[in-house]
Amino acid sequence: MIEILQTIEFEPFLLSFKLAAITTIILFMLSLPLAWYLSQTSSRIKPIIEAITALPIVLPPSVLGFYILVALSQNSPIGLFFEETFGIKLVFNFTGLVVASCFYSLPFMVQPLQGGFESLNKNILEASYIAGKSKFETIIKVALPNIKPALMTAIIVTFAHTVGEFGVVLMVGGSIPGETKVASVAIYEMVEIMDYGSAHIYSVIMLIISFFVLLSVYIFNGRQSKKFGI
Repeated sequence: MIEILQTIEFEPFLLSFKLAAITTIILFMLSLPLAWYLSQTSSRIKPIIEAITALPIVLPPSVLGFYILVALSQNSPIGLFFEETFGIKLVFNFTGLVVASCFYSLPFMVQPLQGGFESLNKNILEASYIAGKSKFETIIKVALPNIKPALMTAIIVTFAHTVGEFGVVLMVGGSIPGETKVASVAIYEMVEIMDYGSAHIYSVIMLIISFFVLLSVYIFNGRQSKKFGI
């Protein structure tokens, strides 16, 4: 066991955490206005937007990863534009992982935020508007502080979900050490070569991380419920 521990490389974990952190930050900024719009609108296109947003939950990761790979490849208009304009390749590198992860983890950020916004007392929002606050100020200074459980759930679950990604990141990024070889891909490769000892250790680490992430969400939400007498 000691020998196995000495051979463990922590670079895949650090890469997974880096990917999860960047993805969570980007998705928070993108999902905040989207979740707000969905919570406030009664437009006929709302169900369509919600269905598109939720697709990553039901689509097999390999299917989603394949279409993202096709959309971002050098043969596509998007991939060609970024390479010719900015000199950036969007597949088989870390940038591609970030783009793919944003698509894959989108519903885990949008849905909790939307649910939190929908649960808000409308009188609080109306009072904010009457007080002269803009829509942006209302979201930042009034809405978000009043949906802390939903906000923490969105951030933490999005981070954890991204850490555990496999199918999408493998399709789009492959397994390049130090670039796209995240923890889940490393475990897959260990099983392929029948290195079950290392795979067990990596898997246990991922299991512990996932457990404590979910535990923190439930503890925080439980405390918030008691605080407000819910």
